[in-house]
Amino acid sequence: MKKRALLEAATWKKSLLVLLWVATAFVVAQLFVAALLYGLEATGFTFSDDNPSLVAFFTAAVYGLTLVLVLFVPYKFFKKARVSRKTLGVTRLPNWVDILLTLPAAFVYLLIAALLATVVSAIFPEFNLDQAQDVGFNNLTQNTGYFFAFMTLIVLAPLAEELLFRGYLYGKLREIAGLLSAVFLTSLLFGAAHMQWNLAVDTFALSLVLCSLREITGSIWAGVLLHMLKNGVAFYFIFINPSLLSTLGG
Repeated sequence: MKKRALLEAATWKKSLLVLLWVATAFVVAQLFVAALLYGLEATGFTFSDDNPSLVAFFTAAVYGLTLVLVLFVPYKFFKKARVSRKTLGVTRLPNWVDILLTLPAAFVYLLIAALLATVVSAIFPEFNLDQAQDVGFNNLTQNTGYFFAFMTLIVLAPLAEELLFRGYLYGKLREIAGLLSAVFLTSLLFGAAHMQWNLAVDTFALSLVLCSLREITGSIWAGVLLHMLKNGVAFYFIFINPSLLSTLGG
Protein backbone atom coordinates (compact mmCIF):
# COMPACT_ATOMS: atom_id res chain seq x y z
CA MET A 1 0.00 0.00 0.00
CA LYS A 2 2.80 2.39 0.92
CA LYS A 3 4.68 1.49 -2.26
CA ARG A 4 1.59 2.28 -4.34
CA ALA A 5 1.16 5.64 -2.62
CA LEU A 6 4.80 6.48 -3.32
CA LEU A 7 4.39 5.55 -6.99
CA GLU A 8 1.28 7.72 -7.28
CA ALA A 9 3.07 10.63 -5.61
CA ALA A 10 6.00 10.24 -7.99
CA THR A 11 3.62 10.14 -10.96
CA TRP A 12 1.91 13.37 -9.92
CA LYS A 13 5.26 15.02 -9.27
CA LYS A 14 6.47 14.15 -12.78
CA SER A 15 3.16 15.30 -14.28
CA LEU A 16 3.28 18.64 -12.49
CA LEU A 17 6.88 19.14 -13.57
CA VAL A 18 5.88 18.62 -17.21
CA LEU A 19 3.00 21.09 -16.79
CA LEU A 20 5.27 23.62 -15.13
CA TRP A 21 7.90 23.18 -17.83
CA VAL A 22 5.46 23.85 -20.68
CA ALA A 23 3.94 26.85 -18.88
CA THR A 24 7.40 28.24 -18.11
CA ALA A 25 8.60 27.79 -21.69
CA PHE A 26 5.52 29.63 -22.97
CA VAL A 27 6.06 32.56 -20.59
CA VAL A 28 9.80 32.71 -21.31
CA ALA A 29 9.11 32.77 -25.06
CA GLN A 30 6.65 35.65 -24.65
CA LEU A 31 9.08 37.63 -22.48
CA PHE A 32 11.95 37.03 -24.90
CA VAL A 33 9.99 38.16 -27.95
CA ALA A 34 8.59 41.17 -26.07
CA ALA A 35 12.12 42.13 -25.01
CA LEU A 36 13.27 41.76 -28.63
CA LEU A 37 10.55 44.09 -29.86
CA TYR A 38 11.29 46.55 -27.05
CA GLY A 39 14.97 46.48 -28.00
CA LEU A 40 14.13 47.17 -31.64
CA GLU A 41 11.95 50.06 -30.59
CA ALA A 42 14.78 51.47 -28.46
CA THR A 43 17.04 51.54 -31.53
CA GLY A 44 14.53 53.66 -33.45
CA PHE A 45 12.40 50.95 -35.04
CA THR A 46 8.75 51.97 -34.76
CA PHE A 47 5.75 49.73 -34.86
CA SER A 48 2.06 49.78 -34.05
CA ASP A 49 0.00 47.27 -32.11
CA ASP A 50 -2.43 47.38 -35.04
CA ASN A 51 0.24 46.22 -37.50
CA PRO A 52 -0.99 42.76 -38.62
CA SER A 53 2.42 41.63 -39.88
CA LEU A 54 3.94 42.46 -36.49
CA VAL A 55 1.21 40.56 -34.65
CA ALA A 56 1.78 37.59 -36.95
CA PHE A 57 5.53 37.76 -36.31
CA PHE A 58 5.03 37.99 -32.54
CA THR A 59 2.68 34.98 -32.56
CA ALA A 60 4.93 32.89 -34.79
CA ALA A 61 8.02 33.75 -32.74
CA VAL A 62 6.35 32.92 -29.42
CA TYR A 63 5.03 29.55 -30.60
CA GLY A 64 8.24 28.71 -32.42
CA LEU A 65 10.45 29.53 -29.46
CA THR A 66 8.15 27.66 -27.06
CA LEU A 67 8.35 24.52 -29.18
CA VAL A 68 12.13 24.82 -29.44
CA LEU A 69 12.41 25.16 -25.67
CA VAL A 70 10.16 22.23 -24.74
CA LEU A 71 11.55 19.90 -27.38
CA PHE A 72 15.29 20.57 -27.30
CA VAL A 73 16.30 22.11 -23.96
CA PRO A 74 15.70 18.92 -21.87
CA TYR A 75 17.65 16.87 -24.42
CA LYS A 76 20.48 19.35 -24.82
CA PHE A 77 21.10 20.32 -21.21
CA PHE A 78 19.65 17.49 -19.10
CA LYS A 79 20.51 14.52 -21.33
CA LYS A 80 16.91 13.44 -21.60
CA ALA A 81 15.83 11.23 -24.46
CA ARG A 82 14.56 12.93 -27.60
CA VAL A 83 10.80 13.33 -27.87
CA SER A 84 9.57 10.74 -30.35
CA ARG A 85 7.17 11.37 -33.21
CA LYS A 86 4.77 8.98 -31.49
CA THR A 87 4.76 11.14 -28.36
CA LEU A 88 4.08 14.20 -30.51
CA GLY A 89 1.32 12.43 -32.44
CA VAL A 90 2.89 13.05 -35.86
CA THR A 91 3.77 9.55 -37.03
CA ARG A 92 1.59 9.95 -40.13
CA LEU A 93 -0.02 12.53 -42.39
CA PRO A 94 -3.70 13.58 -42.13
CA ASN A 95 -6.16 11.11 -43.63
CA TRP A 96 -9.86 10.79 -44.42
CA VAL A 97 -10.70 9.57 -40.93
CA ASP A 98 -9.36 12.82 -39.50
CA ILE A 99 -11.51 14.80 -41.93
CA LEU A 100 -14.66 12.77 -41.29
CA LEU A 101 -14.32 13.11 -37.51
CA THR A 102 -14.12 16.91 -37.61
CA LEU A 103 -17.81 17.82 -37.84
CA PRO A 104 -19.08 15.25 -35.29
CA ALA A 105 -16.31 16.32 -32.92
CA ALA A 106 -17.31 19.98 -33.39
CA PHE A 107 -20.87 19.11 -32.39
CA VAL A 108 -19.66 17.30 -29.26
CA TYR A 109 -17.43 20.25 -28.38
CA LEU A 110 -20.36 22.69 -28.65
CA LEU A 111 -22.49 20.51 -26.37
CA ILE A 112 -19.77 20.21 -23.74
CA ALA A 113 -18.95 23.92 -23.91
CA ALA A 114 -22.61 24.87 -23.47
CA LEU A 115 -23.00 22.47 -20.54
CA LEU A 116 -19.87 23.74 -18.79
CA ALA A 117 -20.85 27.37 -19.36
CA THR A 118 -24.28 26.68 -17.84
CA VAL A 119 -22.77 24.99 -14.79
CA VAL A 120 -20.16 27.71 -14.23
CA SER A 121 -22.76 30.46 -14.67
CA ALA A 122 -24.99 28.78 -12.08
CA ILE A 123 -22.14 28.55 -9.59
CA PHE A 124 -20.71 32.01 -10.36
CA PRO A 125 -23.55 34.38 -11.36
CA GLU A 126 -21.05 37.16 -12.13
CA PHE A 127 -19.40 34.98 -14.80
CA ASN A 128 -19.37 36.92 -18.09
CA LEU A 129 -19.98 34.68 -21.08
CA ASP A 130 -19.93 37.59 -23.52
CA GLN A 131 -16.44 38.93 -22.79
CA ALA A 132 -14.75 39.43 -26.15
CA GLN A 133 -11.43 37.79 -26.93
CA ASP A 134 -8.53 40.01 -27.92
CA VAL A 135 -7.04 38.16 -30.89
CA GLY A 136 -4.39 40.82 -31.46
CA PHE A 137 -5.63 42.02 -34.85
CA ASN A 138 -7.43 45.37 -34.75
CA ASN A 139 -8.82 47.68 -37.41
CA LEU A 140 -8.04 45.49 -40.41
CA THR A 141 -8.60 47.53 -43.56
CA GLN A 142 -6.35 46.01 -46.22
CA ASN A 143 -6.15 42.61 -47.87
CA THR A 144 -2.67 42.04 -46.44
CA GLY A 145 -4.05 42.53 -42.95
CA TYR A 146 -6.74 39.92 -43.50
CA PHE A 147 -4.14 37.58 -44.96
CA PHE A 148 -1.88 37.85 -41.92
CA ALA A 149 -4.85 37.43 -39.57
CA PHE A 150 -6.08 34.41 -41.52
CA MET A 151 -2.68 32.72 -41.62
CA THR A 152 -2.03 33.38 -37.93
CA LEU A 153 -5.43 32.47 -36.49
CA ILE A 154 -6.52 29.66 -38.79
CA VAL A 155 -3.23 28.06 -39.87
CA LEU A 156 -0.39 28.90 -37.50
CA ALA A 157 -2.15 28.94 -34.13
CA PRO A 158 -4.00 25.60 -34.53
CA LEU A 159 -0.88 23.83 -35.79
CA ALA A 160 1.37 25.23 -33.08
CA GLU A 161 -1.11 24.80 -30.23
CA GLU A 162 -1.95 21.23 -31.19
CA LEU A 163 1.71 20.30 -31.53
CA LEU A 164 2.47 21.89 -28.14
CA PHE A 165 -0.60 20.86 -26.12
CA ARG A 166 -2.11 17.73 -27.68
CA GLY A 167 1.28 16.72 -29.06
CA TYR A 168 4.09 17.27 -26.57
CA LEU A 169 2.13 17.92 -23.37
CA TYR A 170 -0.57 15.30 -23.81
CA GLY A 171 1.93 12.76 -25.16
CA LYS A 172 4.25 13.17 -22.18
CA LEU A 173 1.44 13.15 -19.61
CA ARG A 174 -0.17 10.12 -21.27
CA GLU A 175 3.09 8.21 -20.81
CA ILE A 176 3.50 9.35 -17.20
CA ALA A 177 0.04 9.57 -15.67
CA GLY A 178 -2.41 7.73 -17.92
CA LEU A 179 -5.43 8.73 -19.97
CA LEU A 180 -7.75 10.64 -17.62
CA SER A 181 -5.02 12.63 -15.90
CA ALA A 182 -3.44 13.51 -19.25
CA VAL A 183 -6.76 14.75 -20.66
CA PHE A 184 -7.64 16.78 -17.55
CA LEU A 185 -4.22 18.35 -16.98
CA THR A 186 -3.69 19.20 -20.66
CA SER A 187 -7.13 20.79 -20.86
CA LEU A 188 -6.61 22.68 -17.62
CA LEU A 189 -3.38 24.30 -18.81
CA PHE A 190 -4.81 24.96 -22.27
CA GLY A 191 -7.76 26.80 -20.74
CA ALA A 192 -5.56 28.77 -18.34
CA ALA A 193 -3.24 29.80 -21.19
CA HIS A 194 -6.07 31.85 -22.76
CA MET A 195 -6.21 34.07 -19.64
CA GLN A 196 -9.95 34.91 -19.74
CA TRP A 197 -12.53 33.07 -17.67
CA ASN A 198 -15.06 32.63 -20.45
CA LEU A 199 -12.36 31.54 -22.87
CA ALA A 200 -10.87 29.21 -20.27
CA VAL A 201 -14.20 27.37 -19.96
CA ASP A 202 -14.65 27.21 -23.73
CA THR A 203 -11.09 26.11 -24.49
CA PHE A 204 -11.16 23.58 -21.64
CA ALA A 205 -14.20 22.00 -23.30
CA LEU A 206 -12.48 22.16 -26.69
CA SER A 207 -9.37 20.51 -25.30
CA LEU A 208 -11.40 17.62 -23.86
CA VAL A 209 -12.55 16.83 -27.40
CA LEU A 210 -9.14 17.48 -28.95
CA CYS A 211 -7.46 15.11 -26.49
CA SER A 212 -10.13 12.50 -27.25
CA LEU A 213 -9.41 12.84 -30.96
CA ARG A 214 -5.70 12.41 -30.26
CA GLU A 215 -6.47 9.26 -28.28
CA ILE A 216 -8.86 7.82 -30.87
CA THR A 217 -6.74 8.50 -33.95
CA GLY A 218 -3.27 8.32 -32.42
CA SER A 219 -2.31 11.64 -33.99
CA ILE A 220 -2.91 15.38 -33.66
CA TRP A 221 -4.34 15.89 -37.16
CA ALA A 222 -8.04 15.47 -36.43
CA GLY A 223 -7.56 17.95 -33.59
CA VAL A 224 -5.73 20.36 -35.89
CA LEU A 225 -8.64 20.26 -38.35
CA LEU A 226 -11.23 20.82 -35.61
CA HIS A 227 -9.14 23.67 -34.18
CA MET A 228 -8.87 25.24 -37.64
CA LEU A 229 -12.62 24.91 -38.14
CA LYS A 230 -13.37 26.58 -34.81
CA ASN A 231 -10.95 29.43 -35.46
CA GLY A 232 -12.24 29.78 -39.01
CA VAL A 233 -15.80 30.28 -37.77
CA ALA A 234 -14.56 32.82 -35.23
CA PHE A 235 -12.55 34.58 -37.96
CA TYR A 236 -15.69 34.90 -40.08
CA PHE A 237 -17.76 36.39 -37.28
CA ILE A 238 -15.01 38.74 -36.05
CA PHE A 239 -13.59 40.02 -39.33
CA ILE A 240 -15.83 39.12 -42.27
CA ASN A 241 -19.40 39.48 -40.99
CA PRO A 242 -19.37 40.83 -37.41
CA SER A 243 -22.93 42.12 -37.68
CA LEU A 244 -24.30 38.59 -38.12
CA LEU A 245 -23.81 37.74 -34.43
CA SER A 246 -25.96 40.64 -33.30
CA THR A 247 -28.58 39.71 -35.91
CA LEU A 248 -28.68 36.11 -34.70
CA GLY A 249 -28.89 37.33 -31.14
CA GLY A 250 -31.99 39.35 -31.92
